[in-house]
Amino acid sequence: MTPSLGEAYQICREIARREAKNFYYSFVALPDPKRNAICAVYAFMRHADDLSDDESVTLVGRRRNLEAWLEAWHAAQAGGATDDPVFVALRDAQQRFGITGELLDQLVQGTAMDLHRSTGDATMVDGFDTYGTFEDLYRYCYLVASVVGLVCIRIFGYSDARAEKLAEETGIAFQLTNILRDVREDAERKRVYLPLEDLHDKGVTLEELAALKNGSRMTAGQRELLALEVRRAERFYESGQALLPLISADARPALWVLIRIYYALLKKIEAHQYDVFSARVSVATPVKLGILFRGLVGVMWNRMRGAGH
Repeated sequence: MTPSLGEAYQICREIARREAKNFYYSFVALPDPKRNAICAVYAFMRHADDLSDDESVTLVGRRRNLEAWLEAWHAAQAGGATDDPVFVALRDAQQRFGITGELLDQLVQGTAMDLHRSTGDATMVDGFDTYGTFEDLYRYCYLVASVVGLVCIRIFGYSDARAEKLAEETGIAFQLTNILRDVREDAERKRVYLPLEDLHDKGVTLEELAALKNGSRMTAGQRELLALEVRRAERFYESGQALLPLISADARPALWVLIRIYYALLKKIEAHQYDVFSARVSVATPVKLGILFRGLVGVMWNRMRGAGH
């Protein structure tokens, strides 16, 4: 039975509220139509991620499941009947905000990159999936994060073409932050996203990173390696600041909240002397709520200014 559009969006909002963590704090600051659309995009990405990450299924099986699901989306996108509430909501959001099918396909391609080791830019070295250069890693970050930014600004609204490159680079900042936070967990899964050229430059081996656990003492080279990536991420956060004034005023507080939460995470990694191995670094909920409150003040200010004109 096909859900109504309202029911479909409600399901997407529930998925985002349950799963989105940092993202959901920014969604709250959006006007309802834009919040609905962002939640639909998130729910679409979440399902693609779940299919890609289901380790109870073989790599081949995961590829097949993802391809079958994408074919079902393409059929729904073309106007075919569907009982999938995420497809119902996303189809409406796509039409309402002019999101291209190519961008949505790239979202799925990004979630599937780890399923296609031999065809992507990742390289297998000593049993680890890794990236040789930052240029290789940039392509990965583009597909898993920058494309999200390019979809989001279409929902946020913008008129200056410069916003597209800035959104791309803001996505790179977010993904580099995620990579830094997750170095330990990824290394345990035989994935190291820090570029090999940077490891070699700092005299760090893949095996060292995989061996670092709670209680391990980090070497100077290991700290320098993570410090290098933090500085690189900080440069990309400058694009986020430049992007803010280029998007519609009613969406600006939401983007500000998202940038502030992710940047706070990066600064916390720095404050911990780059030790992401002893414990998972995160931004405390009260801090996130404080950032959200300031964002909502921005929402109210925008509404008051609008009412005064």
